Order: sequence, then C-alpha cells, then structure tokens
Amino acid sequence: MISAGDFRNGITFEMDGQLMQVVEFQHVKPGKGAAFVRTKMKNIISGAVIETSFNPTARFPQAMVERKDMEYSYSDGDLYYFMDPETYDQVPLNGDKLPESFKFVKEGMVCRLCSYKDNVFSVEPPMFVELEVTATEPGVRGNTATNVTKPATVETGAEVKVPIFINEGDVIKIDTRTCEYLERV
Repeated sequence: MISAGDFRNGITFEMDGQLMQVVEFQHVKPGKGAAFVRTKMKNIISGAVIETSFNPTARFPQAMVERKDMEYSYSDGDLYYFMDPETYDQVPLNGDKLPESFKFVKEGMVCRLCSYKDNVFSVEPPMFVELEVTATEPGVRGNTATNVTKPATVETGAEVKVPIFINEGDVIKIDTRTCEYLERV
C-alpha cells in the first residue's frame, strides 16, 4: 500500500480497479484547512489524464508493472507474435496494443512488453532503428534550400521524411519516439 503523501513522479498504483501512474504531484498546505496532495495522473491502459486532489493519508495498493524484453517474431493477420529469448514462449498480441512507432520494427528486433498481472497493455519498440531505404525519388539538382526533405519508404513499408541526399539502398537511423530521420549510417 502507498499513501498519497508518498506520491512521486512515475509511481504506479491501483485506484477504483484502474492502473494509474503519477505524472505530476504537489503537496499543498493552505493557510486554513488541512493539507492535500494535488495530483495529475494517467490511466496507463486507456491513456486518459486525470487531475484530482487526495488527502495525504489516502492509501492505494501499489502496482508493479513488469517490463520484459521480447523478440518480435512475425505477424499473422492482426496478431503479432513476440518470443521470450530465454524460454522461447510465444506471446500473441492484437494490433491495437501496438504504438504507431511499431511500423519501424522488423522481424528479429527486441521490443519491451509492459504487463500488469500477466496482461500485456503496451509495447515499447527500440528507441533507435537502422533500416534500409527501399524507395525514394532522386534529389533535384539545385534544390539546396535549408532542411529540404522528401518522402522515403523503408524496408518495413513505413514512410519517413529524409534529406534530399538520401538514395535508395542507403541505411538510415530513425528515432521511433518521434518517427523522424536522424542520420545516414
């Protein structure tokens, strides 16, 4: 159990059957009345952000979120299969649990699966991936204005904006948090 007076950023707890994570907190001691904890928290499963106040003595069960590295094996329709590299167990997940940045993940890459009570609720792809450009238009000679970009398709089928000097066959590094091109490898 954790009391509201012990809240810190990143703490996960259960409230009304929902899994919540503290985003911001502030201990408030007004001149009149009792102290309270003003909290901004996020429902981890739905993503909803809620602001509320608690009595510092309010107690909640603390939730332990398990994060485990697993290798992305393959997809079959709307199911995506991840393999535990230690036990070789396979975990199938629906596509709705995958973030938008998963489009940059190819077979064999290691992702982090977040679960609570053996129920996977989110997948974190690697922060940076290196992928080969499979299709892009050649750069136009003389078009050298600052930050000129063009669309490029990478080997996973995802599209990303790249500088005009990138050609087909180049390997590029992509930041999956922002879905942006970083550098040529």
